[in-house]
Amino acid sequence: MQKYQGIIVDAVSRRQFKGEITVENRKILSIEEKEHENEQYILPGLVDAHVHIESSMTVPSIFARMAVARGTVAVVSDPHEIANVMGEEGIDYMLEDARKVPLKAFFGVPSCVPATPFESAGAVLDAEAVDRLLAREDLHYLSEMMNFPGVILEFPDVMAKLESAKKYGKVIDGHAPGLRGADLQKYVCAGISTDHESFTYEEAVEKINLGMKILIREGSSARNFDTLYILIDEYPESVMLCTDDSHPDTLIYEGHIDKLLRRGQEKGLDIYNLIRAAVINPVEHYRLNVGLLREGDPADFIIVDDIKSFNVLKTFIDGNCVCDNGKVLFSVEKTPAKNVFNRGKISIGDVKLFLPASENNEEQMEKQMKKIRVIVAQDGELVTGQELALPKIEKGNLVSDTDRDILKMVVLSRYADDPVQIGFIKNIGLKNGAIASSIAHDSHNIIAVGATDEDIVRAVNRLVENRGGIVVGTAENLLDLPLEVSGLMSTLDGKEVAARYEQLNEEARKLGTSLMSPFMTLSFMSLLVIPELKLSDKGLFNVTKFEFVELFADE
Repeated sequence: MQKYQGIIVDAVSRRQFKGEITVENRKILSIEEKEHENEQYILPGLVDAHVHIESSMTVPSIFARMAVARGTVAVVSDPHEIANVMGEEGIDYMLEDARKVPLKAFFGVPSCVPATPFESAGAVLDAEAVDRLLAREDLHYLSEMMNFPGVILEFPDVMAKLESAKKYGKVIDGHAPGLRGADLQKYVCAGISTDHESFTYEEAVEKINLGMKILIREGSSARNFDTLYILIDEYPESVMLCTDDSHPDTLIYEGHIDKLLRRGQEKGLDIYNLIRAAVINPVEHYRLNVGLLREGDPADFIIVDDIKSFNVLKTFIDGNCVCDNGKVLFSVEKTPAKNVFNRGKISIGDVKLFLPASENNEEQMEKQMKKIRVIVAQDGELVTGQELALPKIEKGNLVSDTDRDILKMVVLSRYADDPVQIGFIKNIGLKNGAIASSIAHDSHNIIAVGATDEDIVRAVNRLVENRGGIVVGTAENLLDLPLEVSGLMSTLDGKEVAARYEQLNEEARKLGTSLMSPFMTLSFMSLLVIPELKLSDKGLFNVTKFEFVELFADE
């Protein structure tokens, strides 16, 4: 039996009082009002309502060490990334590794593997596989249904997955960027209950009015808190907090859900509404076995120095102190790496894009004057724009134009030696060198962008040598971060991964980029379920029209 004194923040009853908590057999035995001199605050532990642990670039057991230091006691995690690479084997890997540590990780069943039929993935989870997985007690919900056109058009495979979730009584997560009006109503009526892709206040309110829960996302690249935070006070029962995709440097240096508690109070939000969004709503919505600081609950709570600064002093999970003043109190047994990577090296000829041959010089010049479709990246957003521009041509080959910041980008399959797909992108900002990654949502093929063809080839080939990871630099001087688990995660300590990742970010900035998170931004340039123009390993894709388009545009 253990007793803890402090100012107890009872978010359920919306009050604070000096008191004492008694913990026995992993549960809260009693909570009593009691005078004492302890000025520290005791609150329920924090919950991330939607996260891809893979985006931390660390395996679940290592991620847990970073999360508990920030007061997180539970995460609702979608193993979508590793499932696209390794299928059911990847899901089992995440569960097995997570069981080694105290953090409560509630995994879902990925609904869209592959996310679309317009890219190469390492696995397929069809309706039969999804049904089999949803029947398991250790998988708790159907993860984000990204194929919103499939829901609206009632694709049989998509509808079968939704019906399986209903059959087993499990929550269905959504993913519907920009969806409004009648299409949104149909999407919600299919039983989909959440969305973390709202980019505007008006879009989020429309979804709330239809009964959806809005997850306010603040990750490493997509950051929507400043746009949507007012919802926390306006619709306190309909909002949750999540990170979705946070890289290790963000977790180590900025924080996790705790940072949103601080920022929310700086913006004048009600502390009880913030805690509702950070704890109560996800626990109730997903029916999690996580305590809310009530008698009889699991003893999942945190102690902070002050309700405003919100510095986490201690984190408790099931009554055990798992972090004390920044020192994590559990060790991690290293898990053997698993991977799927079947790509050979490429040559300079693979990334050259010549103008089509013509019968005479006049026709050739006419072809040269045709504009190309250019992806327009947006810092801090997953959405892209598109514009038309005349290409830069050298000896008939379309090349990067660093003066106009229109750079060549390539995507190629990691699962086979298929042809390299070539496009062009604006707002990456590199003046020299290249950046490349095997983190390329959602199928995690190889993606690279660079100032010259030579830089791109060298970066891609270093990735191939490492069988996945991140690379940055010039053809003569490359830095890398190998990610030995499915080309997505490392088994190294989180601080070591964060430091190396920050070093790579700094190198990218030296090469010219001003992006807040260049590798995270790059990783979403092949995501075919977020508008508007993206590049997959099968070609240039217009997400709005949901079809491939030619690089050269007919104006």
